[in-house]
Amino acid sequence: MTIPDPAQSAQAASGLPASAPERSARYLRVLSIAGSDSGGGAGIQADLKTFSALGCYGMTAIAAITAQNTCGVRAIHAVPADILKAQIDAVVQDIGVDAVKIGMLATPETVRVVANAIREYQLPHVVLDPVMVATSGDRLVAAETADALVSELFPLVELITPNLDEAGWLLGHAIDGIEALDASARQLLALGAPAVLLKGGHLPGDWVVDLLVDAHGVGHRLESARIVTHNGHGTGCTLSSAIAAELASGAALPEAVARARNYILGAIAAGADVRTGSGHGPLNHGYAPLAQKIVRG
Repeated sequence: MTIPDPAQSAQAASGLPASAPERSARYLRVLSIAGSDSGGGAGIQADLKTFSALGCYGMTAIAAITAQNTCGVRAIHAVPADILKAQIDAVVQDIGVDAVKIGMLATPETVRVVANAIREYQLPHVVLDPVMVATSGDRLVAAETADALVSELFPLVELITPNLDEAGWLLGHAIDGIEALDASARQLLALGAPAVLLKGGHLPGDWVVDLLVDAHGVGHRLESARIVTHNGHGTGCTLSSAIAAELASGAALPEAVARARNYILGAIAAGADVRTGSGHGPLNHGYAPLAQKIVRG
């Protein structure tokens, strides 16, 4: 029995001659540097689902491994800094990157590795979701790591996307109403962030209000009716990765945020009544997937 060569079989299936010239077409490439969620609803897993749903080619550099499910986080193991660096180097040097989403970085050392990579490779369209508090309320990083995020990464990224708990921790005070969003977002800008999307979903009420303040100091208020559901695990990860995907597609920042927000509202609505686990379930990331986007020329 003769076993066919996999490469020859793939070539035959493609319909292209063996001597076909190299093509200049490529996928839109988005890298997630974040923690892994064993439950699949947040972190790296949510990012990859989001990139795929929005037509982008997703890549990863895993910064931490978590043991978690819909009820909470049980354990966190930071990936050694040299292994994180090796992952980023491997992806960037071979495949290339059109945008980056940064999620949970568990230690100051991992923060510095990521900051050095952004500078070394001049990585474009970097969106930082300063993941410090889980949906369950679990605090995920130490204070020194939060300090490193501000000093090392804020000046290097295009956008930060904190929720109210994370913004309150960074600013040292609670954000207790919609009227406080603008002042709080501008305080975050003063810490060195070039643009801020302050997410107001944790405030009570029938409407959710988020505020984008861009690099020019212009405020963009985004509002929507609250979707009643227990399935909100990974919303922050999904939103930031969707923004990165839209930036990779060429959208300007306000448009990228608006598009990403529309996507996540659809994903929440589509998964609102689905039961996954006994706690906060995930979104329906694949409710309306787009075809893979290809850049030619």
